[in-house]
Amino acid sequence: MSDDVVSRNKVVFMTYSVLNEAGQVMGQNDVPTGYVQGAGSGLFEKIERSLEGHRVGDRVEVRLTPEEGFGPADPNLVVIEDLANVPPQLRRLGGEAEAQNAQGEVITFRTVKIADGKVTLDGNHPLAGQNAVCVVDILAVRPATPEEIRTGFPVEQMPTQMH
Repeated sequence: MSDDVVSRNKVVFMTYSVLNEAGQVMGQNDVPTGYVQGAGSGLFEKIERSLEGHRVGDRVEVRLTPEEGFGPADPNLVVIEDLANVPPQLRRLGGEAEAQNAQGEVITFRTVKIADGKVTLDGNHPLAGQNAVCVVDILAVRPATPEEIRTGFPVEQMPTQMH
């Protein structure tokens, strides 16, 4: 199999966009990011399966259900507070602040609604409970080293000659 084809134990460098159901860009990475195919990097399984067999230069669109992607929305992560009780950065739509739960996990809360002196904060991922589309551009593919296979990630950023 050619070196420029995505397959198990290959380092894959890519850029990507994540869109919601309405086609709005919810996340984007224009800086090449890499992972090792089949080595447990944490990339969503459906995306990894969809990239298998594709080549450098390919653009791959992957549709994700909540179960395949960002998970279901947890109603316990939606909190309504009095406007006066929240820090200034949360007193505007889209404002964000981090909080730590009893288990020590850090959760980012976003202001999603302000009405009648109340602020609705949501600690879910913005795409939780929604279908999403990932658009991936494959920039480079090369064999992974044993260390990279062990960790799931390249040891260095994408070399400029691989662009």
